[in-house]
Amino acid sequence: MSNSEELDELERIRQQKRKELKEQRDAGANAGSAAGSSEAGETPTSPIEIEDQPHFQEVTSTHDLILVDCYADWCGPCQMMEPTIEALAAESEAAVAKVDVDRHQRLAQQLGAQGVPTLVVFADGEPVERVVGAQDRTTLEQLLQRAA
Repeated sequence: MSNSEELDELERIRQQKRKELKEQRDAGANAGSAAGSSEAGETPTSPIEIEDQPHFQEVTSTHDLILVDCYADWCGPCQMMEPTIEALAAESEAAVAKVDVDRHQRLAQQLGAQGVPTLVVFADGEPVERVVGAQDRTTLEQLLQRAA
């Protein structure tokens, strides 16, 4: 299998996973729980795909510490960071939210995303850190520790 084929396969897997996560979240919303939220005091272990401005506001008001990843599907550095973003969601105390800048241009502008990836750390509902470009896991962990 060539590198191109491997990348295509990885992208297919990512798209399928996104679809599954969205279906799970939607099913939870239909069952009476708030979309994208978790039990009190519990941090989601996978990134929260932001659906719209009200959903973003709900997420930022529900979680004390959030890493917001403003990304685009076509962005190579964004794709390279995806495993790091997913690992932080699974292993850190912060919630991780993803904003597709193509689907949510106004929200991306409000977050100050002039390039992708842009990562914004929210603490207690307020943006406290912003970095642009691909970042390593250590840098992101340090941003979250400073904001905590």
